Amino acid sequence: MSKWLKVYVSGVFMGAADVVPGVSGGTIAFVLGIYDRLIAALSGVNQQSLSLLLKRDFKGLWAHFDGTFLLTLGAGVLTSIVLMANLVTHLLAVYPVYLWSFFFGLILASAYYLIQQVHAFSTKHFLLLSFGILIGAALSLLVPVQVNTSLFMVFVSGMIAICAMILPGVSGSFLLLVLGMYGFILSAIKSVDILVIAIFAAGALLGLLTFSKVLHYLLKNFRSMTLSLLTGVMLGALIKVWPWKEVVSWRYFGEKKVPLEETLILPWNQNGFILTADLIIPIIFFLLGFLIIFLSCNTFLQKK
Repeated sequence: MSKWLKVYVSGVFMGAADVVPGVSGGTIAFVLGIYDRLIAALSGVNQQSLSLLLKRDFKGLWAHFDGTFLLTLGAGVLTSIVLMANLVTHLLAVYPVYLWSFFFGLILASAYYLIQQVHAFSTKHFLLLSFGILIGAALSLLVPVQVNTSLFMVFVSGMIAICAMILPGVSGSFLLLVLGMYGFILSAIKSVDILVIAIFAAGALLGLLTFSKVLHYLLKNFRSMTLSLLTGVMLGALIKVWPWKEVVSWRYFGEKKVPLEETLILPWNQNGFILTADLIIPIIFFLLGFLIIFLSCNTFLQKK
């Protein structure tokens, strides 16, 4: 597989993850080993980029922002959202336990891979890891509310959603759900409401340009501590990805049915529990997700 095809496929996987409330595209980027490059490219707005723009050195500006990488990755994300969103949401509706089990294995293995990159793990790393777990768990347990859908709130929602999407363990679509803006934004996209879409995109762009610079700085100067915190967030967010749950309440966004409140249960506490379908097969999907990341990461580390 060529280098750019791998980047495109990575974008496809990120896009598929971002459409599921509870799974983060940032997590997939970390899993696939492109996270550092993505954050570095997104944080390229600085004095050097302005200087290149004023000089009309567009070739240099394109290289500065790693334009080919961002364009290829973005094409993969867009392709996935357009073509695979319906498939992912269908699987989530028909085989939710199997899909969540697969994601659970992916994320758990990813967290293991990340913590392996923290050198000389110490008390401060443990404290940041624990704090991250609390943050991830708190975000996962938030109950959606309904807020005023003003244009200002649309702008703020764009900033929050995009920041969450590039953070491993935090789902942008889930935070939109928590803010009560998920249905409103979804309806605006379906009805092609140009004003709402443009304001949401402006908020997302501002959030992306500012937050990516913060993340880039932290990863460059405090890498081990940042990885400890992000690993904790991913582990805490596993609450949202737990395969066996009972939905307490639902909300409809047009024809789309989204769970609002859920209770986590053990597999054998399900009504009409069947050993093979409700435990053995989900465990197989969990192991499949875990092994995909575990083997991929070992291959990557051996090549470094």
